[in-house]
Order: sequence, then structure tokens, then C-alpha cells
Amino acid sequence: MTASSLSPRRVLVVPAAGRGSRLRASLPKALVPVAGRPMLGWLADLYRPWVSAVVVVAHPSARDAMRGVLADAGVRPVVAVQSEPTGMLDAVSLGCAAARPLSPDRVWVTWCDQVAVRAETIGRMAHAESEAAVAFPVITRADPYIHFDRDASGRIVGVRQRREGEPMPRTGESDMGLFSLSPTAAFDQLPDFARTAVADQATGERNFLPFIPWVARTAPVLTLPGTDPLEAVGINTPAELAQVEAYLSRRH
Repeated sequence: MTASSLSPRRVLVVPAAGRGSRLRASLPKALVPVAGRPMLGWLADLYRPWVSAVVVVAHPSARDAMRGVLADAGVRPVVAVQSEPTGMLDAVSLGCAAARPLSPDRVWVTWCDQVAVRAETIGRMAHAESEAAVAFPVITRADPYIHFDRDASGRIVGVRQRREGEPMPRTGESDMGLFSLSPTAAFDQLPDFARTAVADQATGERNFLPFIPWVARTAPVLTLPGTDPLEAVGINTPAELAQVEAYLSRRH
């Protein structure tokens, strides 16, 4: 990619305050090695052609280590601290608040364990995002963990989450843990949503994904098809870690 990839100016927010207990790791999740490199290092390399800075939302104990990983990867690091992981909505809100002084044209958000997204998918999002309040790639997959409901016009009107015990279709439309937000969406609409959002009953956490159908009621939301279902695999278990490592090995 050339320097033109950085126009418009983008900031990437990475919520990374979780411990990764299901991975049975002794490190914070974002520092767990994938094929010999920390997840955060993979993300820094993947997004460096597209973003001018990376905001990582970290637990205080991991703040310096994560800043070091980003600096070593040659990206501008900004660290926001989240002492207690209360859900992705709160983490994304902290990250967006830390990104605001950088005056970005777009705020990108990705989960720290989504290292399998293809550069081609990111490029399609970058070239299509400008007119949308929120833009994000999706994949159609069997036995989905997340599924977006749409109305007859194709507008997203709801989101179902398996971890909340909601009924899921056999085949569904899932996100890839990557989202592009306009400044209005990141700095105005997201705080408006967060002021009244309640914690999910099953997890007790405040989730980011319900923001998407909420904002779709009044602003354009764009989805783009991904290439491979394995792009959407987040690393939450040792089995998923092995699956993603094998996938990255085949690609590289």
C-alpha cells in the first residue's frame, strides 16, 4: 500500500483488556502468541497500511507491554486504560474517546483476536466506507455465533447472540469483529446509545453490537461480503488458536 492509503486519516481502536481465560493463557489475551507473534503484533502489521494510529484499550497491568508491541511494529501507539472489563460497548467507548483528539476521518474498531481478516477485505471496506455511519464486512456461515436480522428492505433491525441464549438460525450472517465508524457515529451517536444501553442478562456485560441496528434506524449502515468463513474466526479457545494458526500458515 502507498501513503495514499492513509487518506482519509483513520485510527484503529483495539479493545484488549480481557484476560483470555478460555485460552488458558498466562498472558493478557492480546499478547498471546499466534504462530510465534502476539495477536496485537499481527493486527499492527495488518492495519499499518491503512491507519495513522492505534488506540489499544488495555488493563493497567498490560499497558506498557502493549504499547511496546505497537511501537516495535512501527505504529503510533495510544493506550486507554480499562481497569474492569465490563463489555465491548464500554471498551469501544473508551477507545473512541481516546481517538477523538487525533481528529480522525474514520474510526476503525477490531477485536484483538480477529487476526485472520484478509487485507483484501479491509481494502474493500476502506474504499466503500465514506458514505456510511457504520461499515463492516460480514460472512454467511453455518451455526453462527452472531446473526444480524434484516427487514424487507435489507436494513439491519436486530442482532442475535448465541452467548445470550438467543435462538439462532442454522445459517446466519455474522460480522468479522471489524467495524468502520464515521466521526458522528463514533463521537456522538455511540455515546448517545451508551447512555441508555443496559447490560445483557446472560453475561452482565454491555455489548457493542446492538449499537448497529440502533444507528441503522436513522443513518446508513453498509455491509460488505467477506471472502472466507475462516476470516471471521476469533481466537477464544485453544482449538480456535490452532485453527487460525493453520489458516495463516496456508495464506503465508
